[in-house]
Amino acid sequence: MDSYSKDEINRETQRKHLLLRFSYGIKGVFSDTRKALAVLAYLVGAFCVFCFRKEIVELSAGDYDAAFGALIDGFIGLLFILTSLLGFFCLIIILGTPLRATSVRNGFRRVGLVNHAGEVPLLLRQSKEKDCNVIIMEIEANGIPRSKWEDKRPDIETELNLFIVKITEGDSRRRILLHTVPAKNNLSQTLYWKSEYLSSRSFELVLGESLLGRVMVDIARIPHILLGGSTGSGKSVLLKLLLMQCIHKGATVYIADFKGGVDFPDVWSAHCKLIIDVGDLLETLEKIVEELELRKVLLRSSGCANLDEYNRNIEEALQRIVFACDEVAEILDKTGQNKDGKDRISSYENKLATIARQGRAFGIHLILATQRPDANILAGQIRNNLDCRICGRADNVLSQIILDSTAACDAIPKDAQGRFIPGDGTIFQGYLFDERTVFG
Repeated sequence: MDSYSKDEINRETQRKHLLLRFSYGIKGVFSDTRKALAVLAYLVGAFCVFCFRKEIVELSAGDYDAAFGALIDGFIGLLFILTSLLGFFCLIIILGTPLRATSVRNGFRRVGLVNHAGEVPLLLRQSKEKDCNVIIMEIEANGIPRSKWEDKRPDIETELNLFIVKITEGDSRRRILLHTVPAKNNLSQTLYWKSEYLSSRSFELVLGESLLGRVMVDIARIPHILLGGSTGSGKSVLLKLLLMQCIHKGATVYIADFKGGVDFPDVWSAHCKLIIDVGDLLETLEKIVEELELRKVLLRSSGCANLDEYNRNIEEALQRIVFACDEVAEILDKTGQNKDGKDRISSYENKLATIARQGRAFGIHLILATQRPDANILAGQIRNNLDCRICGRADNVLSQIILDSTAACDAIPKDAQGRFIPGDGTIFQGYLFDERTVFG
């Protein structure tokens, strides 16, 4: 693109930006009392000056010839009207310009966030979300796609000294919304669970706390969860947090833990079925699948589409069932297995696949945790039905396997524990809790 074309585009963009500022200024006058008062004060002042224009001219220029007076008075009146309109236009543009607009614009320029014509995005307005410290920056993108904003995210955060919680598109694809918080409001490294955090909604589970507030997942809508991440990232702690809430909400919980059961002390055995022997696993899965088939018949005969509808219409409610595995690779990894071992693992896979495909409507859920859920561990018919995927600390490859992106590698510090990111990109810190206290 030659310099003449760039200049022509820049002039057109500047005119458009002035009109945008004016339109946002007008909106602000009708929505912000202080801006409305500023405009009212200007109009009152202008009206007073217009009414006393003769006296003002006489004070500054003295008496003038009466014949010439009408012409001067008309000229001054016209000049005043034009000046007042220009002043009004400038005032509205000022009111439509958010604080820090120039510094934000210069910040974008410093990090190279420009389009092919060398134009920089325009900050249109800033608004604060209720009940949190999140400030939403609405920006005219000037043709810069959302993907480029994501790529430049770390640079923007450093330059503007803030955290970008998420990046979304506005009412049109020409607008970008940056959901930001000041840099001082970083997530705590350690958060402790409190009983009042338990959600009152049916089977909404609390995952942790983000800069936007608490992060939830409703397993009535998103029935199965996959937890991944490198060793020491906090998968087991998050798994226990979810299962503890399931127990408090009245679910029947089965936990497969083939690491000796050390992560689930005796207090868990009183509230759920703990499976630490591989020999009991197939029997448990068969029992769950049998229950699934029984529920099919019950819901079909009652004319109900899902478990919640059935429980609303039938006096004898059915409990939700949750099957969890702390390290699913321990039961599904076929590496080094003989034929009998591979056949046994295939049986596990078939049962888990049935639950993954059909469990949603019948209130039967999977929560599977593993370090590396690749195709050698999780078959496609299981993995494809685990809609809620959450990743802790991970490298590029592991993050790609779990989230289909490198978000976990890019966003979670290498030394972080208990910090996770789901598929929607919201970073959160999981809660710690005392098992003996919550089950006491």
